[in-house]
Amino acid sequence: MAQTTSTILRPADYISPTRRTVMGAVFLVMALCIWLIFSLSIVTDAKTTFVLVPGGSKVLIADLVFMSKPVLDILAFICAALGVYQLAKGFGRYTNTILGVVAAFFIVAFLTWGSSGTSLNLAGLLKVAVVRAVPLTLGAFSGIFCERAGVFNIAIEGMMLMAAFSSALFGSLVNPFFGLLTAVISGVLLAYVLAVLSIKYKVNQIISGTVINIFATGITSFLSAKFLQKYSALNDSGRFGTWDVPGLSQIPFIGPVFFSHNMFIYAMFIFTILLTILFFYTRWGLRTRAVGEHPKAADTLGINVIKTRYISVMLGGAMAGFAGAYFVLGSVGRFDEVMTAGRGFVGLAAMIFGNWNPIGALGAGMLFGFADSLASKLAILKVPIPNKFLEMAPYLVTMIVLAGVVGRGQPPAAGGQPYEKE
Repeated sequence: MAQTTSTILRPADYISPTRRTVMGAVFLVMALCIWLIFSLSIVTDAKTTFVLVPGGSKVLIADLVFMSKPVLDILAFICAALGVYQLAKGFGRYTNTILGVVAAFFIVAFLTWGSSGTSLNLAGLLKVAVVRAVPLTLGAFSGIFCERAGVFNIAIEGMMLMAAFSSALFGSLVNPFFGLLTAVISGVLLAYVLAVLSIKYKVNQIISGTVINIFATGITSFLSAKFLQKYSALNDSGRFGTWDVPGLSQIPFIGPVFFSHNMFIYAMFIFTILLTILFFYTRWGLRTRAVGEHPKAADTLGINVIKTRYISVMLGGAMAGFAGAYFVLGSVGRFDEVMTAGRGFVGLAAMIFGNWNPIGALGAGMLFGFADSLASKLAILKVPIPNKFLEMAPYLVTMIVLAGVVGRGQPPAAGGQPYEKE
């Protein structure tokens, strides 16, 4: 019997009543926080100034100055209205989109309140957010390469750390380009170890990844203390310079934020496009995703599951190596012990938040990078929040995301499962 679409809810459109109620409550809580905590705590005639030119930029644009309290009240009203509608009817498949809008309004309200009576360089905040998103996004790309083929890569942190050390050492001995090459090679070598342990010997993939992380932390710390700290010439690689994209870098506000960086930032955007095409519009991508979803079916169709997984893991290692090189060649120009500081694990969270999709991973990396940038900026503004809580912001955002506030992701069905050819 034929059924109309009005009687059938597609899975993409269906939102459970519980989730609809919870999201509505979240919207209302955010509205109350904007009104009670932000709006009522400032004086009526307070003004907020957003500087729209990052430091050092030659592109000039007037500052954005506005009355703080009316803006906060308007944002609170909009969030409350969205919350009421969510509770009454719901936004269906657009619930996560509306959640993002409400979260953006809350952030704007927080920045308005934090800089009330003073000024905040909004362009500088966003530019730093883009920079700090680089290792997180590239780390997420590394995880996508591996997990789309069915291999969990917990070792991204260790690969990045080893790559950072290699880039500093060989960049100092030869030049930054050679340091970048050795960083990528070191990531590939550790990825090969992970592939052998996980694919050939079928070691638990979480354990094998953890072992690599411990090894990388220990060996880089030992060699750094033994050589790099004693011989400063071995830890002075320099870094890649900033390159302004002709024309685009002159666009007011947007240009200095997105088009005045070093090669790592541009590579992040280029990789996003390339990986999207590679995974979803090529035969190789289709085969890789098939191996990660149903390896037996892929094997039946003539796809070499073992070879595909080896290639994917090593490509993931190369990406992690490139990400690790950023810490030295794209940032500080030297190596410090454990300088990755858990960014590899946050990259995994970005991968999950992005639903194993390069574009989603970029968005998640930008979100985490913004949280990191915001923490340091508000510490300078002396917002009445303890500095330690501000430093926790990126990791709190990570935990909130992993807790499933934006909904559950759909990982590859065969992820973490060793394959035995019958």
